Amino acid sequence: MKLGLREANQRFSKAVKAVRAGKKVILTERGRPIAVIEPIKDEGTQEAALQAMAEEGLITLPLRRGPMPAQRWRPPKVKGKPLSQTIIDDREDRA
Repeated sequence: MKLGLREANQRFSKAVKAVRAGKKVILTERGRPIAVIEPIKDEGTQEAALQAMAEEGLITLPLRRGPMPAQRWRPPKVKGKPLSQTIIDDREDRA
């Protein structure tokens, strides 16, 4: 859609409605295009951000969708006193 500057000024709501409908509005001055008004691309979503990073090679997208699998490992059990007590004892020895 092309609009002259005077018409765009007088009928700005017409230009906004066209942009909301997904169209580009080209503003002209004496028949020469000088500016473009277009809808903002929805780049604010997480999906769009991840896709952009994948295209740049920063990340690899997952092969499957859905929740992450549950942990299959368990932390090892250590015999003896807790690590926190060992640190406290060490600090007391240095003081």
